[in-house]
Amino acid sequence: MISVSKYFPKLSILLCSVLLTAVGTQAAPKVMLGIDVLEARNFAPLNGLRVGLLTHGAGVNGRGIPTWKVLYDHPNVNLTALYGPEHGIDGKAKAEVYVPSTTHAETGLPAYSLYGPTRKPSPDMLSGIDILVVDLQDVGVRSYTYVSAMRLAMEACFEQGIPVMVLDRPNPLGGLKVDGPPLDKDLMSYVGSFRVPYVHGLTIGELALMAKNVPGWMDVSPEVQQNGTLYVVPMRGWRRDMLWPDTGLRWTPTSPAIPDFSAAVGYAMTGLGCQIGGFRHGYGEGYPFRLLNYYQKDPIYVARALNALNLPGVKIQLMPEGKQPGGYVVVTDWDKLRPTEISFYMMRLTCAWGDGNPFAEATSGKQRLYNIHVGSNAWWKEISTRGSQARVDEFIRQWEADAKLFQKWSRRYWQYQ
Repeated sequence: MISVSKYFPKLSILLCSVLLTAVGTQAAPKVMLGIDVLEARNFAPLNGLRVGLLTHGAGVNGRGIPTWKVLYDHPNVNLTALYGPEHGIDGKAKAEVYVPSTTHAETGLPAYSLYGPTRKPSPDMLSGIDILVVDLQDVGVRSYTYVSAMRLAMEACFEQGIPVMVLDRPNPLGGLKVDGPPLDKDLMSYVGSFRVPYVHGLTIGELALMAKNVPGWMDVSPEVQQNGTLYVVPMRGWRRDMLWPDTGLRWTPTSPAIPDFSAAVGYAMTGLGCQIGGFRHGYGEGYPFRLLNYYQKDPIYVARALNALNLPGVKIQLMPEGKQPGGYVVVTDWDKLRPTEISFYMMRLTCAWGDGNPFAEATSGKQRLYNIHVGSNAWWKEISTRGSQARVDEFIRQWEADAKLFQKWSRRYWQYQ
């Protein structure tokens, strides 16, 4: 396993931020994405077929060219329809904003929205294609919705007898780190359509294989799930010990809130800790998901409280004078880091620092939103009743054991070592 401490050798925050997006681009091995592998085969598997493409702004090849353009411009491919997830085909719409279906400006093709009134493609939406190609860049965190868009599209296609081809892409967090609570079945939703730990350590292609092959993991009949046709085009050169900077690939924003690799790491670490309570994680302030503040608390006080926890692999470093105030979450050792751990201690602190227990006082809507992201009914009972006395360490130990069991079980679907 690698240690990302080599990426954070006691650097200033600004240099650390730059390094997160740039390290590895000079000496790291080149990874061929699924789209690149398919192109190297001259798109032979698509010859003679009407092709639909589910993609978004980060769906680009290794040269940074959008996958829709690669397919549309190639004489061997008959691209006939486009489908977009949350944030749209161009990846620019804000979170939770419905995107209307339209005509794609650059190609004139129908561009169907799968993040509006319809999230599962209707038979009419699929009537003009013979195969659906999926090229979506996930971030390795369960609540990121692109894997849900993929699963719903797979279900719709299988029901219509249409094959699905998933073009695989790297998990930016690598394929060895598994962390956080597993997902209770009754909390499955669009921000949790796979019963995996919060940080799952799988590629989107591996998740697709699990959806296809694990009984009950698709919301279709067993016959439809078994008879559906799935092809996964694997990458070349990717290894499970690679984080994004090791791939040699340039980062393309996966959504407005994840403009770089630094934000993707931060999303796994702080996203859950800011669902309820007074913590804020810096989205919209230049350091999304990395810059922690607490309502009406001095950043120095917040940083000292978090650093006093002595959590492995992470520390809070105050921003330099003249920069946005707050505590920047620095990864000091990736091997030791449990990414989601800090969020659950943030939840306990917000109960200690606030007026009362904000979890116990949450409306039913806020409670539901929180729980479908976190995924654990047991934790909700713990934090909403015990508050500042919540036994975080016990839950962390249990989730760590659960993660090890999940990783051992999920190895049968690994496409890479």
